[in-house]
Amino acid sequence: MSTISLGDLAQSFMLQRRSVALRQDLTRLTDELSSGKVSDVREVLDGNHNYLTGLERSLEVLEGYSVANSEATYYTGAMQDALERVQDFGGALGLDLLLASGGPIGVIAGNPSDNARTQLQGIINSLNDDIAGRSLFSGTTTDQAPLPDADTLIAQVLAVVTGQTTPEDIVNAAETWFSDPAGFDTVSYAGSATALAPFVLSDTERVNLDVRANDDALKELLLHTTVAAIADDPALALTVTQQSELFGITGIGLQSNQDSITSLRANIGFTEERIEMISARNQAEETSLEFARNALLAADPFETATELESVQFHLQSLYSVTVRSSQLSLVNFL
Repeated sequence: MSTISLGDLAQSFMLQRRSVALRQDLTRLTDELSSGKVSDVREVLDGNHNYLTGLERSLEVLEGYSVANSEATYYTGAMQDALERVQDFGGALGLDLLLASGGPIGVIAGNPSDNARTQLQGIINSLNDDIAGRSLFSGTTTDQAPLPDADTLIAQVLAVVTGQTTPEDIVNAAETWFSDPAGFDTVSYAGSATALAPFVLSDTERVNLDVRANDDALKELLLHTTVAAIADDPALALTVTQQSELFGITGIGLQSNQDSITSLRANIGFTEERIEMISARNQAEETSLEFARNALLAADPFETATELESVQFHLQSLYSVTVRSSQLSLVNFL
């Protein structure tokens, strides 16, 4: 019977190679056990990467939609906050004007025109708000504020109504200017006549958000506030009784305008709800896709742990054999 023996150097190389292979297996199994994913994707997929590629592409698309959803959420939220302030300004001023009008005895308290000027600046500041450098109420012209400052708007309206002698005529002249396309929309409004492009929130969902500072509800609010602000201007030469009547008209107008502003905010609220629903659907789809990908690439923890224990045992045995081999000598043999 013939035998094959290995020389010392060959045996050393063989032990080293086996040690390296076992250590590599140990590292691989440790990584799989800690991450829960297989390290050799090609072996799991058996060369067919189409399914995994499709899953990963869908997840990347959903991640992009997630960014768009966040942007739409911030944008509509900022709009809602701005319109809430605008409505609060208009509602408070309307009550003040009605209380200050005093009926036939004239203005009974304070200086309503000064109050109107203050509130007008607050309304304009809110409508000129921006988020991340993008103006909220300018349509596609997001790089500039839609409205001039309060003093400029007051001067524009005053030039239009100067020469009118009664409160009704003043209000009518202002209404005509605000509704005329060549009036407020051309002279005061600096935004675009085009609405923002829809927010693309999924493969099938688009959300339109068309709220601009030249909306009829907002123009009506600006109209009554500005007219109240110029009621005491010497250019109009109104008597105290006429000022009182003008405050009453604009106060009623502002109170009536509350429903229009509420409707505008309700439309934005509906859009916010749609964005939330679409975002929830996208997140559910993303979770489902991640589950499918993880199921495809997941490493069985029990099988991995068993194999890891086996590799550790073999590596330990190899070290023991190596130590014993290194201790062999002719003296010990004899």
